[in-house]
Amino acid sequence: MEFIRLATGASMPLLGFGTYLIKDLAVCERAVGDALEAGYRLIDTAQFYGNEEAVGRAIRHSGVPRGELFVTTKLWISDMSEEKAAPAFGRSLERLGMDYVDLYLLHHPFGDVYGAWRAAQRFFRDGRARAIGVSNFYADRVTDLALNNEIRPHVDQLETHPYHQRREMEPTLAEYGTAHQAWGPFSQGKTDLLENPVLKAIGEKHGKTTAQVCLRWLTQRGVCALPKSTHKARIRENFQIFDFRLSASDMAAIALLDTGKPAGMPHTDPNNIKRIYAM
Repeated sequence: MEFIRLATGASMPLLGFGTYLIKDLAVCERAVGDALEAGYRLIDTAQFYGNEEAVGRAIRHSGVPRGELFVTTKLWISDMSEEKAAPAFGRSLERLGMDYVDLYLLHHPFGDVYGAWRAAQRFFRDGRARAIGVSNFYADRVTDLALNNEIRPHVDQLETHPYHQRREMEPTLAEYGTAHQAWGPFSQGKTDLLENPVLKAIGEKHGKTTAQVCLRWLTQRGVCALPKSTHKARIRENFQIFDFRLSASDMAAIALLDTGKPAGMPHTDPNNIKRIYAM
């Protein structure tokens, strides 16, 4: 495993296991258990996912010491205020069966973000959140939050994959010491990414799958990747990315695949904001 050093001084694995859309709690518990068995030590969940309890059970049953794990959860927009964030965070900890998380994120840049961030700063100071950050915040929102608060976001979790590389975020994240995490590293199956001939050719050269190439490309950029799967073989396969390295020519070829367009919902579209509030 490779790691990135957060502004807090803590080490965060560069490869984690995502649990978005694993709504069946038994399936989620089994998948997280399989991920921990395969070697994953970063597990990503959220209040909105509805599976924090399953994640917590899988961790407890795994036998992996809590101190070896990096657990992330997120605050949903229904509780995005200073007043609501504290009880929402407490409920997340209760569902997880933990007295702290390693990373707590504001899930979207909507609602009373500044009130919620004041609460998150308290969680960080009292040790119940070892790091705090944001998700789906673009450069302007990260900058505004960083300039108006004592604690800058330690992490920003963004849709990032070879078709949407987020290069425009790099200067801002570097300026504020904010680590980059990638959700949807395979574009959530909404594109032909895993069938892309450039990526397939690079994979064949290294004896790896297209998915492994996508994950290695991210981690070589210093971006933490969060693949998700419910299939044990695929979970294990996605973890096997640290025994090869992409060449400079590989990285250059992948750079040319950037379309600059997300596969998911752009957070600057008013209609998408309404859709998120309706979830």
